[in-house]
Amino acid sequence: MRMIRIGAHMPISYGFEKVPQMTIDSGGNTFQIFPHSPRTWRASLPAKRSCDEFQIQMEKYEIPFEAAFCHCGYLINLASPKDDIWQKSVQLLIIEGRICQALGIPYLNVHPGSHTGAGEKEGTDRIIRAVDEFLKIIPDVMLLLENVSPKGGNIGFTMKQLAKIIEPTIQPHRVGITYDTCHGFDAGYDITTKEGVEKLLDEMEGTFGLSRVKMIHLNDSKAPLGKALDRHENIGKGFIGDKGFRNFLSFPQIQMIPWVLETPNEEDLYTKEIAHVKSLVGLI
Repeated sequence: MRMIRIGAHMPISYGFEKVPQMTIDSGGNTFQIFPHSPRTWRASLPAKRSCDEFQIQMEKYEIPFEAAFCHCGYLINLASPKDDIWQKSVQLLIIEGRICQALGIPYLNVHPGSHTGAGEKEGTDRIIRAVDEFLKIIPDVMLLLENVSPKGGNIGFTMKQLAKIIEPTIQPHRVGITYDTCHGFDAGYDITTKEGVEKLLDEMEGTFGLSRVKMIHLNDSKAPLGKALDRHENIGKGFIGDKGFRNFLSFPQIQMIPWVLETPNEEDLYTKEIAHVKSLVGLI
């Protein structure tokens, strides 16, 4: 079996430089972090000393930068029809891109956004414009569009919607995908069966290309298939269940992509849950 990369969303409250050790201590070898407090519009570049130490720790704990991901703040809405919100969203996304550059993290994950009633075409056009602004200013960070739950005017809950954002951008090769298993389950992508996973992989390949998927958010779902609740559950305790994840994670195509947990119980920095996922694929 090839090396499987598994980890979780790590806190930055102890400092960016602590993240590599916390990742290894939890049993992981990949991670996701916020570049700043996700519930505020304010963000600033970390101190150079912190960035330098982060990079030293990445080397010490042998985590490649290709296995490091940032997740943008919650307030960003690149599809917003309100010009002031759209402008603030783009500006914050660019600052987050600069934080990624300073740390050496090559990927920034973003939810495409909600049109809030303005319509899918209007929202998609605004997302494309926002992505282009980011690509023009931030040259060496790949933007990852995350599939979302089909609720509240969200755009990007089907693979076709994501492809429609990527194709017209000025540098489509610099736009990738994060697949969230809970959001996908909300949208009717059934990964609990072999046929369901094959259908999903075929759809990915036929729209934007499977090689574009750089991260998988591993989340069980509190809601049954096709019910757009967007409530993450711990692995094995939701409607996907251990059997469903054992099926999904058995595919070689899935094992080539880093898995990052975003489940509710993070008290032990996901140590038990990372071990549980490893057991599902026979790593322990």
